[in-house]
Amino acid sequence: MTKPAAPKLNLATLRRVPGSVWALGMVSMCMDISSEMIHALLPVYLVTVMGTSMVTVGLIEGIAEATASIVKVFSGALSDWLGKRKTLTVIGYGLAAVTKPVFPLAPTVGWLMAARFVDRIGKGIRGAPRDALIADLSPPELRGASFGLRQSLDTVGAFVGPLMAIVLMWLTANNIPLIFWFAVAPAFAAVTMLALGVQEPDRQPGLRMVKSPLSIIELKRLGSTYWWVVAVATVFTLARFSEAFLILKAHSEGLAMALVPAVLVVMNIVYALSAYPVGVLSDDGNRLRILVIGLLLLIAADLVFALVPGLVGATIGVVLWGLHMGFTQGVLSSIVADTSPAELRGTAYGMLNLLTGVSMLAASVIAGVLWDSVGSQGTFLTGAGFALLALIGLLPLRSGIPQR
Repeated sequence: MTKPAAPKLNLATLRRVPGSVWALGMVSMCMDISSEMIHALLPVYLVTVMGTSMVTVGLIEGIAEATASIVKVFSGALSDWLGKRKTLTVIGYGLAAVTKPVFPLAPTVGWLMAARFVDRIGKGIRGAPRDALIADLSPPELRGASFGLRQSLDTVGAFVGPLMAIVLMWLTANNIPLIFWFAVAPAFAAVTMLALGVQEPDRQPGLRMVKSPLSIIELKRLGSTYWWVVAVATVFTLARFSEAFLILKAHSEGLAMALVPAVLVVMNIVYALSAYPVGVLSDDGNRLRILVIGLLLLIAADLVFALVPGLVGATIGVVLWGLHMGFTQGVLSSIVADTSPAELRGTAYGMLNLLTGVSMLAASVIAGVLWDSVGSQGTFLTGAGFALLALIGLLPLRSGIPQR
């Protein structure tokens, strides 16, 4: 019996992507509009209004992302134990939505840190079950396209949010707390859309029930190839410190405060335009080759940030950074689905996010310390070094990852 042909980059492929994957993409888009309106302004707000240091910015961003990643491993495992993904996804998005009003009301850095912390707990609860749900909904020959589409729609929100922040900065005369209030509505719209528009598929007949997803026995069943992918992703994340440092780099090169959200707008436009086509290409060939290209793009971005001065260098670096995201994030999610058992997908995504989240905390703190001690050049050159290590780590995977 012949396997279905891999999809081509056309409208027919888009129509074949399941409707619930489209809905999950729209949910991600609305929540990202809300989140990125806040995150695009938060680093500058912390430094220029609250008077915090670069190390504090790195610590806040790192703790926030690490918190999300630690929670993901438990929510992913719980979704495997329950055999259900949607309920946990709704809870995660709902928790993120109810924390949004805290940002404009926060009187101190401590309140802002707490808001980021709780918001990221919501992200942690939803992350692994949502990715496992997409893998459950998508046929194998459309897996890259489905993850790429979800990532593209998510990233549309990631540049629409900062773009709205730019317009609102102009309309409100740089009233950042007022702009934070505008971010509340799309967050609650996302939760409503998720509850009403996503249908969870029935559990596959004969699929093994998992009683202890985080036990040593079950973790071993994930397989050596999966664990090597996680190891490479962990090193890769050391090179992918928070995008807050891209914003601060552009600001230090002369970008006006009112325009700093443009950094995320440009990066995420490039990311959104590339993620879906790259996902389709990965369905039609070797996902590992696509991942190699993504790492090379990250090395190039870091070198440009470090060595090319002025706003021209910052702009080129931001574009390359967006391309590397498009070539790596959806493809990496597809590889995890390809290399892990169906009944342990939630746990697989959870463990991936746990380890990369710890790595993100280390990366953001290291980036802040290097920036304060030796300048931005040291931060970006160190990032390039970690990306090169991850690239070398891909070599043993050439025969381990399934190819179409």
